[in-house]
Amino acid sequence: MGGKTKEIVKKRYSEIASNEGCGCGPSCCSPLGTNAAAVSKSIGYSEAEINNVPEANLGLGCGNPTALSQMKEGDVVLDLGSGAGFDAFLSARRVGKSGKVIGVDMTPAMVKKARANAAKHGYSNVEFKLGDIEELPLADASVDVVISNCVINLAPDKDKVFSEAFRVLKEGGRMYVSDIVLLKELTAVQRKDDELISGCVGGALLRDVYLKKLEDAGFKVSILGEDKDIGGRQYGGIPLESLKIEARK
Repeated sequence: MGGKTKEIVKKRYSEIASNEGCGCGPSCCSPLGTNAAAVSKSIGYSEAEINNVPEANLGLGCGNPTALSQMKEGDVVLDLGSGAGFDAFLSARRVGKSGKVIGVDMTPAMVKKARANAAKHGYSNVEFKLGDIEELPLADASVDVVISNCVINLAPDKDKVFSEAFRVLKEGGRMYVSDIVLLKELTAVQRKDDELISGCVGGALLRDVYLKKLEDAGFKVSILGEDKDIGGRQYGGIPLESLKIEARK
């Protein structure tokens, strides 16, 4: 099932990358049926952040992990599922020229788009890698901060994602995540629905299961926020929430 899930996700996000913005039907992570800027404003981005590299904002998030994080000058930051680079570019401004941001995404079209955006806007401290967040192309203990925005729910094997994030973080490193978690189990039909799978719901975990998997990977977890209205606002009333967390190694 994992391979099929990845193909569904990759196909959908390749389609999104080929367009300017999400277009937001129910197949993407923020299905407001409106433009990417409105989506981003609704989940916590400022006007300045939205306008930083506007073509990198595809309206795919469920929170603003860069705002939650404690990045500083010189940090090495990893963005899991970096898409067109929206959060990576915001992070690059925080870490400065002495820092570095590495974005990893499994969709070639997204990586291509992100690299073009970096070149266009002069972000020399950002690198985008084609790779799977279940098998990160990074060395052990090589990053200070990991961020992810509404992506881990798309990965079939969350245990591997969390163990890989733990592996690449330095001792004392932090992970900041905004992600969709379920408040009630889905039906079997919903779990197999391609639209829900690519729309950040079909593969999501129950809230407490998600948190336990993080702890089992070795993280000390703190909940920074819970958007319990997002289900009604953006997901047609499905009982879910956007969970904002800090996980420390």
